Parts: sequence; structure tokens; C-alpha cells
Amino acid sequence: MIRRPVLYGAGLALLAGAGLLVWQRTPTATPALAAATEPAGVGALGRVQPASRIRKLAQPGGFSVNRVDKLLVAEGDRVEAGQVLAVLSDADKNDSAVAQAEAAAAEARATLAKVKAAGRPSEIAEQQAKIASLIAQERISLLDAERSEQLVPSGAGARATAERNRAAANRATADRAAAAAQLETLMHPRPEDVFVAEAQLRSAESTLARAKADAALSRIVAPIAGTVIKIYARAGDLIGNDGLLELADLDRMDVVADVYETDLPRLRTGAQADVIVPGDSRRYQASVREIGWMVRRTTEAGSDPVAAVDARTVEVRLTLDDAGRQALRQRTNMQVQVAIRP
Repeated sequence: MIRRPVLYGAGLALLAGAGLLVWQRTPTATPALAAATEPAGVGALGRVQPASRIRKLAQPGGFSVNRVDKLLVAEGDRVEAGQVLAVLSDADKNDSAVAQAEAAAAEARATLAKVKAAGRPSEIAEQQAKIASLIAQERISLLDAERSEQLVPSGAGARATAERNRAAANRATADRAAAAAQLETLMHPRPEDVFVAEAQLRSAESTLARAKADAALSRIVAPIAGTVIKIYARAGDLIGNDGLLELADLDRMDVVADVYETDLPRLRTGAQADVIVPGDSRRYQASVREIGWMVRRTTEAGSDPVAAVDARTVEVRLTLDDAGRQALRQRTNMQVQVAIRP
């Protein structure tokens, strides 16, 4: 009963001494702790890619199977946007359809112009002369009819003759009215005729536009200015699942780094980085341009046998400087190491 308080007292004394010792040593450990909290860089595996991405070109017709008729480029060729790279085997057929559609559209356009113009100047002049002649004939016929009718009551003229002259006058009036209507048609087309001609022209132009679109699908053109880096099908070959060729703009090169998701808080746009190329003693400079929006499984396999194969990473794009671009412009998809500085 007497020793227990003594032991408790001794224990409390030891704890107090230890606490004092810890408190006295804490200030001396502050520099090491501060060094440990300094921001660290980020290391990752990456691959060289053009900033334009690699454009894989196939037949524009979708799932239709087609054969290459003419291949107009070779690997390493520099091409411009819109340049024709290859002609497919159905180009001649589609070009013929375009020529036929153009002829039909030209015919429909001429028909519409004819309908709108109604009559030619010579036809209008001829019709006006005809009307003038009919007016004169009508006047004579009316005078003959009036004279004949005046002689009937006096007995000097027969009623049959008067009726015959009146019928001739009526016929002359009708002929003059018909000629005047014909002249109106020659000078002013009917709206329904114009509507039909315009509809036929729109149909012909629609057929022409479709034919031109089909003809465009018979040619593979460059979507961007760049360099042909790989050809998969040549003249006479069917275009398979790999497409025709791959195109990229090698004037601007990137490094795509797979950064672990846990390292993302230490990244920022514009951060400088060193790019290490296996077998090359030089280090190339790059800067962070884009930080990806999607987390996915890593695509770069490292050499560490105990590394997590299902690690989650984000694609980070870094722009290479001029020296790196010149050195790596023919190393698309080459694996490199990236050290991004804080």
C-alpha cells in the first residue's frame, strides 16, 4: 500500500521529463519538416505525338467497300489542306453522273428562261402585224354587214346576204380577239408555266448536287496540312480496317504524359518539364499545355514488376520546344520519360 504511490509518482516524473525533452527538440526539427513540405515535381511516362493528333483517313463513303485506283502521295510527302491524296475506283462512274446532271440542269435552266421570256421579239412583231391585219379585216366586215342590213328593209338587198355578212364580221372580231390573246401570252408568261419550269430546275439542281457529293466521296482529300506518316493501302488494294493512310502536322510536337490521378493537385498549366528520351543524353524542354478531363486506366506500361497495372491516370499534353520538335518529329508514339517541375 505504501509502494504503489511511490511507483505512480516515479512514472509521472518520467512522462513529464519525456514531454520536456520532446518540446525542447521540436524547434531543432523544424527545418527538416519545412523541407518535407516543399512542393514536389511530378514524374510520368509519356509518348511523342503531333499536336494535331494523328489523322487516320479512310474511304469517305462509310461502310462501302472500295478499291484504290490512284494513290497520289508517298510516305513522308508534305500535303496541303484540301489536296487530293487518292482516287477510288468508282470515280469515273460518279464523274459521268455529274456530267449528265449538269446537262439536265442546263436544259431546265434554258426552259425556265424561255418560259419567262414568253416570245421572241420577232414572234411578238409578227403577232402584232397579224393583229393589225385582222383589225382591218374586222372593220371591212362590219361595214359590209351594216350596209347589207340597211338594204334589207327597202328590198334592195337579200336577208341571207345580210346575215352572211354579219357572220363574217363576227368571225373577224373573234379572230382579232384570239390574236390579241396570243400576243398577251407571248409578252407575259402564265404563272403556272413559270412555277412548273422552276420546279423542274430545282429538281435538276438537286440531282446535280447529289451527283457532285457522290463524286467527292470518290476522292480522299487531306483535312489538314501535314505529312503522310504511314500508308496502309496502295493502288489496286481494297481499303481495310486500318484505312488508307495516316496524316499529321509535324510542325508542332507534343508529349502526352500519363499522370497518376493522385499527382494532379501538383500540376498547373504552363509548368516547365524535362523530357528524357531513352538512349539520348540530351534533355528536351517542354511546358504543360493541356490537362485532360477524363481519368482512365494507364496506357503506358512501366518496367516495375510490382507496379499497379490498373492505376488511374490522366492525359497531360506538353508542348516541346524547337529543339525537341526537330529531334522527335520522326518519332511519333515513341515512349519517353517526363519530369514536370513544380
